[in-house]
Amino acid sequence: MEHQNHRHKILFVCTGNICRSPMAEAIFQHLVKQAGVENHFEVASAATTSWEVGEPPHPGTLSVLKKHGIPINPTKRAVKITPRDLEYYDHILVMDSDNVRALKGFDKVQRLTHFAPPGSPQDIPDPYYTGDFDEVFDLIHASCQNLLKHFQKDDESTS
Repeated sequence: MEHQNHRHKILFVCTGNICRSPMAEAIFQHLVKQAGVENHFEVASAATTSWEVGEPPHPGTLSVLKKHGIPINPTKRAVKITPRDLEYYDHILVMDSDNVRALKGFDKVQRLTHFAPPGSPQDIPDPYYTGDFDEVFDLIHASCQNLLKHFQKDDESTS
């Protein structure tokens, strides 16, 4: 990946941008930093709805990230995905079927669970409703680890 000039632009998307997508953004940023490849990625998150725009991440998201030693931008606030985002980002990774439907027709949209370990659910449950931030963390973390491996393999084959 050393000879890589292209920056992968990744946008994680969920319904409100206060639970799952900011968690995925923080986890993936942490993983790429640990791997020493943060300069090869631009990572952000957004919502499909405007319900929570301007709100900080959910306390459950902040708590589970802190428990695992993963930092999150303290100024992070929920934003809604824009038409510019759909053009700008190379990869738009969504959390569930509702997100897929909301962004139907855009080629770059893919479920984050496409990178989940075999046997994982197709949708990442919304902890806003389930309250299970640990389960969601585990699924997102495993998916993000595999996502990074995917990019590293791709980059090695194109260098």
